[in-house]
Amino acid sequence: MGSSRGPAPAEPAAAEPDPLALASQLCFALYASSLAIQRRYREPLAVLGLTYPQYLVMLVLWAEDGLSVSALGTRLMLDSGTLTPLLKRLAAQGLLERRRGTEDERRVELHLSPAGRALRRRALHLPEQMAAAIGCTPEVLRPMVEELHELRRALHDELAPPNPQD
Repeated sequence: MGSSRGPAPAEPAAAEPDPLALASQLCFALYASSLAIQRRYREPLAVLGLTYPQYLVMLVLWAEDGLSVSALGTRLMLDSGTLTPLLKRLAAQGLLERRRGTEDERRVELHLSPAGRALRRRALHLPEQMAAAIGCTPEVLRPMVEELHELRRALHDELAPPNPQD
């Protein structure tokens, strides 16, 4: 007697990924990564006496001392209401001085103190230390950082109001 088998059962179709699954969201991946990075920085920055936002301010001023508060805010994408308390704490720590502009007294300029400049030397190891904590070399991280900057630029360009002079 022959065996009468029917057709083989169909393979289950691969389920389409849920477009609203948290794990699928770029926004959450960036947010969670940002929080994790900030946590990783907490201990080494505490040794320097800085919080993560203060470190970002110092990075900008180490690159370009004498910026105005508004120029710093533009670079860090922070408003003056957020920056002012940070800058006051950094000034109280003796790391920077806030001075009125000589040409325009409404402009507040930020100048590193000798202690602020000296802190840069103590912070030089941080990028390499953080790369090691992440399990990467600076060479591996460099293209990733550039891709994230490109993403930010694309989002900024998309969301920026049109320039009436264009």
